[in-house]
Amino acid sequence: MKKWLVGALALTLSLGGLASAQGVTIRVAGDSTAVGEGGRWMKAKAEEWAQRTGNRIEYIDSPADTNDRLALFQQYWAARSPDVDVYMIDVIWPGIVAPHAADLNQFFTPAELGLFFPRIVENNTIGGKLTSIPFFTDAGLLYYRSDLLQKYGFQRAPQTWTELDQQATRIQAGERQAGNRSFWGFVWQGKAYEGLTCNALEWIFSMGGGRIIEPDGRISINNPQTIAALNMVRSWVGRISPPGVTAYAEEEARNVFQTGNAAFMRNWPYAYSLGQSEGSAVRGKIGVTVLPRGAGAAGRNAATLGGWQLMVSTYSRNQRAAADLVKFLTSVEIQRDNAVNLSRLPTRPALYNDAAVLARNPFFRDLLPVLQNAIGRPSGVSGARYNRVSEALWTGVHEAITGRKPAAQAAQEMEAAFRRIMR
Repeated sequence: MKKWLVGALALTLSLGGLASAQGVTIRVAGDSTAVGEGGRWMKAKAEEWAQRTGNRIEYIDSPADTNDRLALFQQYWAARSPDVDVYMIDVIWPGIVAPHAADLNQFFTPAELGLFFPRIVENNTIGGKLTSIPFFTDAGLLYYRSDLLQKYGFQRAPQTWTELDQQATRIQAGERQAGNRSFWGFVWQGKAYEGLTCNALEWIFSMGGGRIIEPDGRISINNPQTIAALNMVRSWVGRISPPGVTAYAEEEARNVFQTGNAAFMRNWPYAYSLGQSEGSAVRGKIGVTVLPRGAGAAGRNAATLGGWQLMVSTYSRNQRAAADLVKFLTSVEIQRDNAVNLSRLPTRPALYNDAAVLARNPFFRDLLPVLQNAIGRPSGVSGARYNRVSEALWTGVHEAITGRKPAAQAAQEMEAAFRRIMR
């Protein structure tokens, strides 16, 4: 455990017992200020709610790394701390957080819940308890340089991984010959962490290799399609992807793409608004589409479902006020602002036809099918064991794509690890 996590816990616990002169103080463990503009935006919106209601907000910055964030939050929950009222939690955590979450069914009517994506509400409901409200959703996307596709004579974005490899190879060679020796064909998230789990699920499922652990509990990872997917990715490293890509998270990939040094990028929707911002080397040159599919009849498009939820702590002394903040942050008004300014995907389907949202993010118009077909990680079937499953997956995949182990051996060892965990 990093020392600063413990220090952050001690600091925020020392705030306990403070009361607002105007109302109550709601403490929010929110988005990280280290990734994009999300943390600053969320803090500003929470403070807007406080001004409207006469309450106070204390915003607790969270680690950028999702694993570190969960570790910090688990310290609060282990201490049954009342000093954090609202947590921003990952879509894969409801099974973990359920014992520590207030049941939000008491604060939201069925009609209100019916305005969110049903699949996410279902995901967030554990044993009848509504652990959290959908804040914004995510799905893996393929970003591409529309100007470079045109320059090199490609009529469309790649439909298959084979096409991506071919286009990336040609564009990379041309740009390097033109003088940019730092140019690469394709960047993605290859670090051994949750982001690699997301990428790996997309590669494997798109090649017809299944969901790693199927909804009925069957462990499916060890198959020829999985092995082919891992070998495909291994072949990218150092050829069309930087040798260091196996240490990349979201921001490392985005920085390479946004500085004009990559033709293609796999990332989440948040990267779009940043890439289109002033000073970006690729402003006005970005295309976005679904991730490629594998070749043959088994191939299909796959995007890992991501996103974040807002949870009220069962240890909070101000649950009603905290739930009111959650209702505000997940409202049409705030989700529209989130989509327009940060290109985050709303959890309300109606906003995908909103004029203001589409004016800023025209590619949102095509994302409903992506979200409807997004692939969930095996967090439901594995429940509280999901973190162990994911760690075993990202560890094995990382060993395969870095060449430490043959893909077939990595798949066999991941299967054995999953059997031990799920037993």
